Amino acid sequence: MTLRLTNATVERLPDDIERPGYDRSAVQPGVVHLGIGAFHRAHQAVVFDDLLARGDRRWGIRAASLRSPATRDAMAPQDGLYGLVVRNGPEERVRVIGSVRDVLVAPENPAALVETLAAPETHIVTLTVTEKGYKLDPATGALIEADAEVASDLAGPDTPKTAPGFLVAALARRRERGLAPFTAISCDNLPENGRRLEAAVLAMAGRRDPALRDWIAEKGAFPQTMVDRIVPATDEEDIKRLAARTGLLDRAMVKTEPFTQWVIEDRFAGERPNFDAVGVQMTADVAPWETAKLRLLNGAHSGIAYLGALAGVEFVDRFVATRAGSAFVETLWDEAEAALVPPAELDIAAYRRALMARFANRALGHRTRQIAMDGSQKLPQRLVASLMARQEMGLASPMTSLAIAAWMRWQAGRGDDGTRHAVDDPLADRTAAAWAAAADPDDAARRLLALDAIFPPVLAQSPAAGEIARWLGDLVRSGAAATLTAAVRDQR
Repeated sequence: MTLRLTNATVERLPDDIERPGYDRSAVQPGVVHLGIGAFHRAHQAVVFDDLLARGDRRWGIRAASLRSPATRDAMAPQDGLYGLVVRNGPEERVRVIGSVRDVLVAPENPAALVETLAAPETHIVTLTVTEKGYKLDPATGALIEADAEVASDLAGPDTPKTAPGFLVAALARRRERGLAPFTAISCDNLPENGRRLEAAVLAMAGRRDPALRDWIAEKGAFPQTMVDRIVPATDEEDIKRLAARTGLLDRAMVKTEPFTQWVIEDRFAGERPNFDAVGVQMTADVAPWETAKLRLLNGAHSGIAYLGALAGVEFVDRFVATRAGSAFVETLWDEAEAALVPPAELDIAAYRRALMARFANRALGHRTRQIAMDGSQKLPQRLVASLMARQEMGLASPMTSLAIAAWMRWQAGRGDDGTRHAVDDPLADRTAAAWAAAADPDDAARRLLALDAIFPPVLAQSPAAGEIARWLGDLVRSGAAATLTAAVRDQR
C-alpha cells in the first residue's frame, strides 16, 4: 500500500521535489481562510508559504470549510501538507506546501470557528466562498434576508452558517474582548469584492447591534483584491500520476499553471506581512486591474466555456487550438479592450499574448464545463459590463453578444448533439422556466434578458438585445460550431 504524504514521510520525496524549508511546529496561525478549495491551495496558501519560508512565522493558516468535510478529510491525514503541481506543456514541477496547519468544518462545530476567528493571533481572514457565499442580491446589493441561512444567522448570531455571519460573530467577540478587528480579504473573482464583503458584514452586524456595525465600519478593513491563476479540478488520474512520481499518496494535491498574480489594496486594520517581498502587488486602486482581468481573461473563459461545451469541446486548449476558436477570443478581446482604461503598469498587448499562451497550455486539462458553472453570477461582470460600456460608446459587440447567447443556449440543458446536461447555476430554475415557456429562440432571449439579477433593464430595449436573439436563433438552428465558424468569418 502506498504511504500517505505526512510530516513523517515528506523526507522520502525525491530530491527534485521542493518541500517546506522551515519548522512547521514553530508557525503561528495568523491567517484564517474561509472556503478552502483548490484555488486557495494553489494561490493564497502558496503566498503565505513563501512568507513562512522567508522567516516570518506569523502567517500560518487555519482553514475552514463552510460546507463539506471533503477537503478536511483529504488534508488531515496528511498533516495539512499537499503537493502543488505546476504544469507548463511537457514540463512539470512539484512543490509541497506547508502553510495550512489544519482545516475546520464549520457545520460540525461553528463555535470553534468563531473562536478561531476571534483569537488574538488572527490578523487576516481570507475568503474564497464564490459569489453565492456573500448572500447579497445581485440586482440590489442588499443582504438576502429571506435566504434560509441568512435568516438563521440573524435569529441565532452565535451559531452562524454563512461567511458574513461567522465574521460578524467573531468581530463581536473581538470587540467585547478589547481586540482590534482583523482585516477581511475577499479573494473571490468578482468586482469590488472588498466592498461587497463589507456590505454583507455591515448589514448583518447592523441587525445584531448598530454599535457593532459602527465599530466595524470605523476600525475594520475590507481591501479590494484581484486574484489570477488557472486552477483546473483535480481528478483521480492526477492523484495516481503524482503518486507514481513521488512514491507517496497525496489526496489533497492541486494542479495549476506557472502564472500567478495577486493585487491587494493597501488598506489593513492591523498587522500585515511583507506581501511585496513575495511578489504580491500592493496598490491604492485595484479596480483597473480587476476590470481588465474580468473582461479579458474571465470574459473569454465564459465564452469558451459555453460555446465549447455546447459543441462538445471538453478542454479550453482544444477550443483555442482551432482557427475559429482563437479568432473568436481575439475578436472578443478587441471588443473588451476598446472599453477598458487599464492601469499604466499593464501592457494589454503583452497581457493578451500571455493569456492566449495560458489558454493553450494542454497540460492543464481545464474543462469547459467547470468554467460553465454559476454563469448567472459571472456574466454581469465578465460580459454584460463590457457590452453595456461599448453600447454607451455607440459600438456594436457581436462576439460579446454571441458569448451571452451561448450562455442562454447552455441554460436549455441540452448540447448540440442532443445530450442533456445539468445546469449548475443558482438561477437554474428560473432559466429553465424561461425556456419551458418560450415559443421560440427570440422569445427565450426576451425572457432571459428580463432576469434583472443578470441584465440591466435597459439592455432589453437596446439594439444588442436583437443581436443576442439572432445569435441564439443561430445556435439553436445550426449549433455552436457552425455558428462560431460563420461568426468569425463575417468579422474578417
